Amino acid sequence: MPNRWRRSIAAWTWPATTDVAAPPSAVPQRSSAARTEPRIFGLAVGRFKVLLFAVALLPLARWIWLAATDGLTANPVEFLTRSSGTWTLVALLVTLAVSPLRNLLGQPALLRVRRMCGLFTFFYACLHFTTYIWWDQWFDVVSILQDVAKRPFITMGFAGFLGMAALAATSTRGWMRRLGPRWQTLHKLVYVIGVLVLLHYWWQKAGKNDFSAVFIYTLVFAGLMGWRLVRRRARQP
Repeated sequence: MPNRWRRSIAAWTWPATTDVAAPPSAVPQRSSAARTEPRIFGLAVGRFKVLLFAVALLPLARWIWLAATDGLTANPVEFLTRSSGTWTLVALLVTLAVSPLRNLLGQPALLRVRRMCGLFTFFYACLHFTTYIWWDQWFDVVSILQDVAKRPFITMGFAGFLGMAALAATSTRGWMRRLGPRWQTLHKLVYVIGVLVLLHYWWQKAGKNDFSAVFIYTLVFAGLMGWRLVRRRARQP
């Protein structure tokens, strides 16, 4: 009986106390998929996300720096409103570019950062919306509603913002499970949102007859949509 007790104690403590290698059958083996961590451009996904997060905050950091050094031009409200709107459009185009870049560059793990890009798009849209309703309209609901009804570029921007809010709110895995196949249908609204944001941007620039940036962003958006159309047709039998 004492010998059995000693053998039992040894069996429990051996993996932590012995210097002898455990037999192969006693060591849990990881699959090759578990050992190979997905990488994006040579970086582990986690590190790439940290880098992307830092880069995505650069516009905000720049605004804070300009505010601290009195560099927000003579009209800071207009500067912040226009700049935040531009970065919202840029972030949206980056989000739409994830899938094409994933295929063209052979980086399948890029899909893991698409949600982050989309949420940063909504983040800058919130800043853009806040500068308008706060510093431009001072939370005057009547004035805001009149703007939405009478000014087309405000109408387009407001509609685009509501669409982004819906996509951001349903971007979690829980909502993916709840909505099922309808989730993908809902999130295809991002293409409609892209058109609304471009129209908002175009109308705003039309007031100053400045279409150079509008042309560039529209060309990028058209290219991203064209890639999707070609790929979809190629998949059809």
